[in-house]
Amino acid sequence: MKTLGAALAAALAAALSATFALHPMANAAPLSILFVGNSYTFARVDPAMSYNAANVDDLTRPRPDLPDPNFTDTAGTRAWEPHPWGGVPGIFKQLTVQAGLDYDVSLSTRNAATLRGHFLNTANADWDLRGNIAKRKWDIVVIQEQSDAPLPAGRGANANIPQFAAYADKIEKFVHIGAGESYREREMYTAIYGSVDNCVDAGGTLSSCGNNAMRTIPANPNASALTKVWLTQTWARPDMVFPHLATVADANYPTVPDGRPIVDTSNPAFPEGYPDTLYYQAEGLGAMTADLRATFAARLQANPNFAGVVPVGDAFQRAVDSGVAKGDGFYTDAGVYGPELAQDKINLWWIDYLHASKYGSYLSALVMFGTLTGINPASFGASEQAAADLGISPGDAVKLQQVAWDQLAATGTPLVTVTCLRANPNAAGAGTGSPSAAVCAPGN
Repeated sequence: MKTLGAALAAALAAALSATFALHPMANAAPLSILFVGNSYTFARVDPAMSYNAANVDDLTRPRPDLPDPNFTDTAGTRAWEPHPWGGVPGIFKQLTVQAGLDYDVSLSTRNAATLRGHFLNTANADWDLRGNIAKRKWDIVVIQEQSDAPLPAGRGANANIPQFAAYADKIEKFVHIGAGESYREREMYTAIYGSVDNCVDAGGTLSSCGNNAMRTIPANPNASALTKVWLTQTWARPDMVFPHLATVADANYPTVPDGRPIVDTSNPAFPEGYPDTLYYQAEGLGAMTADLRATFAARLQANPNFAGVVPVGDAFQRAVDSGVAKGDGFYTDAGVYGPELAQDKINLWWIDYLHASKYGSYLSALVMFGTLTGINPASFGASEQAAADLGISPGDAVKLQQVAWDQLAATGTPLVTVTCLRANPNAAGAGTGSPSAAVCAPGN
């Protein structure tokens, strides 16, 4: 007769076998994955920004060891964002290790970068972002656009759906086909929309739709039709919804090590600061999330060569709607961010209310993990290691794992729940003596 431990081990093996059939992992060559994005991906602020950086490849870190380094600015573009970065990819990597999976994780990121900036290398002369994409054959590429670019015209400072759509598609083709090309954006948009005016009417800007510069893109020698290219749906931003004073980063580094927001008093007409521009004040975070969801869904429908959309933004909204995460009270009556209170719900946003907090980055990684591996992120439980490393309490970790699970279930993502995953021999977060370890230990 099987013992309880043997029965659970058999169930674990069966679950992992079903998962690995779709995602070959253990005892096989590592799956290579590249995360392409900006500070939403590299996480902007510690503890998430540098998390697990030793175990991922930050392709834009300083490389003085190379004769022709990809990135030569040893201080980074901003002093308060020092390399190397781990971010969401670093958390994702830790989750895969605990699950006994073998992923070779890289990230090519730059603050405020658009997909256009990645493809055209317009972000920084020293940052060969397009070259990073072409560096090798990837099994998986996950691309993340500038936060408000996929919004309808007039609903964000950088709203530009035609540009998002065009350059998401160009990166997808560069990864899958890799043919070199020369083109003018004016001609590209005219071919898609019929005219520059139609491009603007579709949500583009005149400067982008009418750009007549010649762009020459070399071939990608490592293109592969087998690579799975995913789109990351980004989250709604409280700073675009709730009244507050405009801010700038505090550049008093290292006295202020994180470049946190301070009121912008640079305009002599507003010595005490001025109200920031809002875009969804009447409709709220949910409406902004809905607009983002619609844009990503439309892109996936228009281009089925994408593997799918990772619904990070929807998970943020689900956390708010379900009462797990804070959805208001971000600013004081004076228009500045307020202190965190003990009774507050989980805050998914950092104090600039644009970037994710450690909780938001953790939720992002959970949704990534479930989407890309097919394993239910709620399998980890309270003893999950990345949460502990980030200073996230076991209770909050479980809440965010549940949100990720609920979101992926709602979007129809096939998931395998691995009972006792937290007690996998490879799971550093199992915790000796924990209830899960006791139940699932060999010989029980």
